[in-house]
Amino acid sequence: MFPLLMIMTITNGTAQTGGLTEVPPQQAGIDPDQLARVDSLIYQAIDDGETPGAVLVVVRDSVVVHRKAYGYMQKEPESLPLSPETIYDLASLTKPLATATAAMKLVQDGYLRLSDPVADFVPEFEHFGGGSEGSGNRPRVLNLLTHTAGIPSYAPVEKLKELYGDQASDSLMTWLSSLPDRPEPGEQMTYSCPSYITLQKVIEDVTGMSLADYTRKKIFGPLGMHNTFYTPDPEFHHKIAPTSYSDEDGVVTGIVHDPLANEIMKGVSGNAGLFSTADDLALFAAMMLNDGAINGTRIFGPATVRAMTSTPDGMESFGRGPGWDLDSSFASNQGDLFGKHTYGHTGYTGTSMVMDADTRTAVILLTNRVYPDDSGSVIDLRAKVSNVVAASVLD
Repeated sequence: MFPLLMIMTITNGTAQTGGLTEVPPQQAGIDPDQLARVDSLIYQAIDDGETPGAVLVVVRDSVVVHRKAYGYMQKEPESLPLSPETIYDLASLTKPLATATAAMKLVQDGYLRLSDPVADFVPEFEHFGGGSEGSGNRPRVLNLLTHTAGIPSYAPVEKLKELYGDQASDSLMTWLSSLPDRPEPGEQMTYSCPSYITLQKVIEDVTGMSLADYTRKKIFGPLGMHNTFYTPDPEFHHKIAPTSYSDEDGVVTGIVHDPLANEIMKGVSGNAGLFSTADDLALFAAMMLNDGAINGTRIFGPATVRAMTSTPDGMESFGRGPGWDLDSSFASNQGDLFGKHTYGHTGYTGTSMVMDADTRTAVILLTNRVYPDDSGSVIDLRAKVSNVVAASVLD
């Protein structure tokens, strides 16, 4: 259904990798010796047990300057090699890549406004804040995108299943909107998975399509991101990095790790659930850094990219754009050396994207640090890799 992209060697010494040309670092203004320092950092993290393996792709000016797999997909109960084409559970990278991108495309195309009340699309939000009339101050689409809607960070999966059973997905909006004693929309930033599930409901109401279908048709398909999808077909599971292992369940792969996305949203969720490769994410990053277009395909106009990568007026202290993390307390993956126009996001499973608009450089680091027992951490590694890459840019 989604054929893996082949690596094709070209006669001039470059290579085509997943839709972008791969060139020697120095050809793109990158110091190869400095860039090579990432190898020891990643191998050390693997040796320290922080992750079984990693895939790193670095993009500069819409070409790939580094593309390498390190370590293994898994070590228990058997060792399986890792490759640059390994598919990862992206976790919260789903938020900017799928949900925010879909919402901003609808804004760009005239179907949605950032100032639209959420209740226009999700009727349950007429009662936002509890009671028959709600709090009176109801969130807007922009609040969902920037985590400022006054919605909690997560939802109690087991409680929702107990309350609503098989209807938990349909009833989630009722539960969220009825919560009392919440911050007013725009008052504070609370990183929120349910906000992005609510945004998913908005998108699906506007388009009449599932989030999975809309993003495949309007974003990932046109870009050539053929290994990016929700609910992977079982035929791909052997190519997907696992996210847990136990004697009871064995190796878990191809099933979204996030409980809310898995157990309540059945795999297609605005907060998590997307699977992809580093090559596909490199294409997306190159599109963003090239003002919304790559390889003759335009997803966004430059104004939309600027809006997504800027803090909205009055929200500067929150450090969030509509989808991307600019300089919030969650942005440590950007490191210390990239400039003030840097943005990115991370995922709980160990995934990360960083893009610096000034140097037109992207760092895609994918790990499955949650395997086998959710004890690894790649927080330091992400920042150190970003620092090494930033320092390698010579012009």
